Amino acid sequence: MVRGLVLDYAGVLTDVGGERLLGAVRRARAQGVRTALLSNAAGGPEARRGLADCFDVLVFSGEVGVAKPDAAVYLLTADRLGVPVDECVFVDDSPRNVAGAVAVGMVGVRHVGVDETLSELGVLVSGLDCGTD
Repeated sequence: MVRGLVLDYAGVLTDVGGERLLGAVRRARAQGVRTALLSNAAGGPEARRGLADCFDVLVFSGEVGVAKPDAAVYLLTADRLGVPVDECVFVDDSPRNVAGAVAVGMVGVRHVGVDETLSELGVLVSGLDCGTD
């Protein structure tokens, strides 16, 4: 059972159609799935203001001192979500980062396009309608 949804920012949410992914994140959150942004970016107040309504937790590697694909950053994110790692799905465009998440027990989704990612999330997250915003 998926109880946590973790997404990267650059390359995933910044992709053409990324707003559709944010719509899916909002729907998942409304259904009780805990949501997190995990980015190797430094972070900052602007990013927090722009994304805080979509995510329960925002983890920026520049702020926590550990970056993907280090196992510690995935474990930290799951801990902040309050969800076991094996109940989290992680989405990233980097195969290396997805492999890092899978190595700690998360389900990994390699983002290659918005439609493909929405389709995979629709299968993995029970009851998540990914066809519309």
